[in-house]
Amino acid sequence: MYANLKAEMARNNITLDNIAKKLNLNISTVSAKLNNYNRLKYCECVTIRNNFFPELTIDYLFSTGEERKTA
Repeated sequence: MYANLKAEMARNNITLDNIAKKLNLNISTVSAKLNNYNRLKYCECVTIRNNFFPELTIDYLFSTGEERKTA
């Protein structure tokens, strides 16, 4: 899972079920998408950020850690 997203979810008591309902997906689909870096669509990232973490950037929430390795 995206480490920053997971941490922010814990801090704000946001569950996978909350996110699944907002994305109109079942919880197992959301879990699979968040656990595989290539499955989440950009529009889903925007929806999650806008609805649950509007003060944070998409880059921060969905950082994979790979950015640091290539820099």
